[in-house]
Amino acid sequence: MTWQSPIAPGVSWYQSTVTDRPEYPALDGSASADVVIVGGGFTGLQAAYNLAKAGTRVVLIDAVRFGDGASGRNGGQMGTGQRTEVEELEKTLGFERAKALFDLAENAKKHLLGFAETHGIDIEYLPGQLNVAHKAGWEKDYRDHVEITATRYGYKHMSFMDQAETSERLGSKRYFCGTRDTGTGHIHPLKLLVGLARVAAAAGASLHEMTPARSVTREGGKIVVKTDRGDIRADRALIACNGYIGNLEPVNAARVMPIRSFIGATVPLANHPEIIPGNEAIADSRFVVRYFRKSRDGRLLFGGREAYTADNPRDITQHIRRQIAELYPQLKDVEISHAWGGSVGITMPRQPFAREVMPGVTAIGGYSGHGVMLSNYCGKLFADDVLSGSGELDLLKTLKIPAFPGGSHLRKPLLFLALSWYALRDRF
Repeated sequence: MTWQSPIAPGVSWYQSTVTDRPEYPALDGSASADVVIVGGGFTGLQAAYNLAKAGTRVVLIDAVRFGDGASGRNGGQMGTGQRTEVEELEKTLGFERAKALFDLAENAKKHLLGFAETHGIDIEYLPGQLNVAHKAGWEKDYRDHVEITATRYGYKHMSFMDQAETSERLGSKRYFCGTRDTGTGHIHPLKLLVGLARVAAAAGASLHEMTPARSVTREGGKIVVKTDRGDIRADRALIACNGYIGNLEPVNAARVMPIRSFIGATVPLANHPEIIPGNEAIADSRFVVRYFRKSRDGRLLFGGREAYTADNPRDITQHIRRQIAELYPQLKDVEISHAWGGSVGITMPRQPFAREVMPGVTAIGGYSGHGVMLSNYCGKLFADDVLSGSGELDLLKTLKIPAFPGGSHLRKPLLFLALSWYALRDRF
């Protein structure tokens, strides 16, 4: 029987193509460690691997199975830079810090691909990403972005696409211009996640699924993570729950908000070679981003419908099919073989949150849609910080990430109103 995640709707196409997904035992009794990690996604598992291979005693727990959160269910697109474009970062942070954050993201990209290659993990990498404009009149902005990233940030892999080239590369006439980035690409995220867990376990990390953390406190100079079947005592801790933080730790929870995102996978499009003939990933300019790509076996993986509550729609397929048909009318009746969703962690400024939330306890999350490469790298940077100090992680720690307004009772309704307004603007 296919595993059905208790925290996210639908069985993903990723799950159906990962035939060997090991299970890890729940924690049974109390334990001690040098570092305890709460969260078994990319961040937590990368931290566990890098710490364990250096001889650090690591215990990692997750409330469900590894990959049930965003790390195993996302759109698979790597992107370039941070979620906030360099032009905006320069306005608020200045060129030097914006450039450092851009370089950090490039290091994250190299780390992900290098890690998969070193450990023989077939992540089904396909190169190329297109960022496209859904409104007319944005040509100058897109041209300027290509010029700025090349001349000021040293990134030479991006080119401008006019409407004709955009239409040809997408197989759709619904976009007006865009950029083509040959320095990035897209992956099968669950294959990376499963491979990463294997590597972390082989390095000596103690990994436990189906073990929710109930609290994180300091007692007698130690950090104590309480679970239903035992406590874990450690010198350091990492909270890497991202959009599934719940009420575990209030500083993190106030700054990382979950939003629901949904994806559908079609059957292979053997009769439609005009659709994304170069196999690039695509993300558009809507505030509620539509992101889509073709898998290695020729399916269209299409994401775009978001919800700003924890509720799940009754029919994911219906909404995804409608959005596909807007771009590709010839696919209005295409069979959607899989439809699924999950929670993405966002912050107010769409920048990652990394902070020591209590002595010895670091929280990292809020990747805001750029988590595939950033989350992996942030796990490594946390390990570097524990082992020898990490200047790159300090770049993220110094970012000003405010709490969402409204407190625990009003922030979700306020976010719903704000994001619904932006979604409405996307239509005009």
